[in-house]
Amino acid sequence: MRMTLAYLALVAGLMAPFSAQPAYAQKPVVEVAFVLDTTGSMSGLIENAKRKIWSIATSIVDANPGAEVRMALVAYRDIGDEYVTRKFDLTTDIQGLYAELLKFRAQGGGDWPESVNEALDVAVTKLNWSQEKHVRRIIFLVGDAPPHMDYTQDRKYPEVLKDAKARGIIVNAVQAGPARDTERFWREIAQLGDGKYIPIPQDGGVARVIETPYDRTIIELQIRLNKTVLPYGAPSRKMGVQQRLDNLAAAPQSTATDIAVYQNKTRSSPLSADGDLIADTNSGRVKLESIPEAELPENLQKLPLAARKAEIEKQSAERKKLDDELTNLVKKRDAYAEAERKKTPADAKKDSFDQVVEETLRMQIKPVPVN
Repeated sequence: MRMTLAYLALVAGLMAPFSAQPAYAQKPVVEVAFVLDTTGSMSGLIENAKRKIWSIATSIVDANPGAEVRMALVAYRDIGDEYVTRKFDLTTDIQGLYAELLKFRAQGGGDWPESVNEALDVAVTKLNWSQEKHVRRIIFLVGDAPPHMDYTQDRKYPEVLKDAKARGIIVNAVQAGPARDTERFWREIAQLGDGKYIPIPQDGGVARVIETPYDRTIIELQIRLNKTVLPYGAPSRKMGVQQRLDNLAAAPQSTATDIAVYQNKTRSSPLSADGDLIADTNSGRVKLESIPEAELPENLQKLPLAARKAEIEKQSAERKKLDDELTNLVKKRDAYAEAERKKTPADAKKDSFDQVVEETLRMQIKPVPVN
């Protein structure tokens, strides 16, 4: 019995260093939630956000190479409007979040104050934040009007921000427009949230778009990459895949470039969600043999299994070739854009929505340890 106990103790001692290792993710994780006033006065900024969500996501990856980026949105208005809050959980599916942003139209907001307290409470306590200690968690409250402090059903922001601090969430306050009553609240929210108070123009400001000699070719390569997507599944799923591809095709040129750059840097497939037969079979999420014929892409349905596999291999090889070409161009684009940025005077005003968010993220995101 003694020998058995000694043996078990020896095994436990040998295993201890491994079991004591921190349960870090395989890659750095950065979670960013936008709490966005979507009332009528915010229309210009919302349109800006639609165009710039991709460049903001890319700035996270540039600050933390290899990071897994999760983003969320809490849209808010006020009692009596179409909705008080509308929540879209933290996700790596930036395409899906982009699709939701495209649906937003700024409306409502009859009186001046809005349901800021409820929106912050939803963001801090209702979003699916990761629990691991090493994850960076950041909120950007973006609005132009003060909170309703007279709503008895709300938890007020000082209490919510204590909750945020306990959960390791930084809260920044981005004020659109010059309203003094909003400024007082926004400054206090940033202070209590261990974040930054950031004033910007009412319409979100106009960021300098750096065009490079590589942009058009990058977009052309991304269009060809998108054509390698093979939608499969039930009709509703195929329709959803096609809608995502249509959203990408309809993006303005600068946004289309940002989309291509982000997807290339994160090594994600042209479709950042299930429903692409190439990505899903290559990853092992599905077996080609198990998919009913009616759920396959039309051009594969009448082919024998071997021919189906050959077509998928062909498209997969084409995708890799295009992605490698894109990687080289993205590196050249980054170098060109950085050289152009250095030409900008140091005292040039940086007050556009995307610029202030990207600058704040660079300050608040430090490289995350991984094991």
